[in-house]
Amino acid sequence: MAGWPGRPRQGESRRGDRRGEGAGRHQARQDPGELREARRSDRVEGRQRAGDEVIALLALLLAAPEPQHLSLAVPGIPPVFSGLFAIVAKEEGFFKKQGLDVEVRPFDSGAAAAQAVVASGVDLSLSPTGAIVRMISNGGVDLVGIYGMEHPDWLLASTDPALGKCAQLQNQAVGVDALGGARAVALTQFLKPCGLNITQLKLVSLSSNVGAAMVAGQIKVGVLHTDDVPVLEEQMGRPLLVIDSFKKASPLTHYNLLVVKRESLAQKRDAYVRAIAALIEATRFMIDPRNAERVAQIASATGRTAKVAREALPHFYQIGFWPVRTDGMAKANVEAAIAAEKDAIKPGKTSVAYDRLVDRTLWKDAAALAK
Repeated sequence: MAGWPGRPRQGESRRGDRRGEGAGRHQARQDPGELREARRSDRVEGRQRAGDEVIALLALLLAAPEPQHLSLAVPGIPPVFSGLFAIVAKEEGFFKKQGLDVEVRPFDSGAAAAQAVVASGVDLSLSPTGAIVRMISNGGVDLVGIYGMEHPDWLLASTDPALGKCAQLQNQAVGVDALGGARAVALTQFLKPCGLNITQLKLVSLSSNVGAAMVAGQIKVGVLHTDDVPVLEEQMGRPLLVIDSFKKASPLTHYNLLVVKRESLAQKRDAYVRAIAALIEATRFMIDPRNAERVAQIASATGRTAKVAREALPHFYQIGFWPVRTDGMAKANVEAAIAAEKDAIKPGKTSVAYDRLVDRTLWKDAAALAK
């Protein structure tokens, strides 16, 4: 009689079935060799994924553009305060933020810095407006101002009470930065009220070391910056006699232009815009009272102590020494500086026109970047 399906007939052994069941259970367990191979495969895949991630990261880094290199010349060795915003822009990373690698290079004078731009030794320079006017008008050099500083802080001062008036300076040695430099240009304005000109004086070129020469007794009269006065008075132990201030001698004037070669403007306009944006951001950083200590420390690059810088900087901010809300190239100021140079224009030459001297479009683009 047939039995139930799956059940052995009477007398048949279940051993074979048990062997079959045992074999099934053994086959259900994964082979140790296969397990090791699977784990090895997982490790290989993990390393491959990690390698792919590293390659992707390297590709991203390699794809990132290199910072564009620019060189910016500032006046004075050591630099005078006018170039401080460029030093702050470098030290605080504002140039780097704009994708630039900027080398800030000090020159004996702003005029020498402008000559370096003409010779393609540097890309930009911060130079006295009067010197730029003469270079373009007399020499036909193709420089253009893209940013400016309208308010000079010059003082004409003396260590000798007997030389306390403009008319008393005839045939006297007077310290300036360099022939054609910003201090020499300022001196011409100081002399106008008394009818003298610089050919009637003995100019001594001292870069930014005019004050030191006065303290040492090498000269008695010099063109100084505001921050020079407390230093000299402390070192001399007596007050300095201020003969005149530029604000009184020439109320409407222009101090410095940031200049480039016009031919480079087409090639590097974007980089120049970003450089101006960095300078705007640096100036905002400087005038923020919360950053006073840090800015004073950075100002040690000018040769001033942090204490002197801390005391001097508020005066510079008060007169708008470094522009932040404008391009610093107001037409009235620049044209006044052009007019002041008319006697220095050679016969047969014409003074440069305002629209030829400056390009105001870069600052507008830079101001948008600096927001």
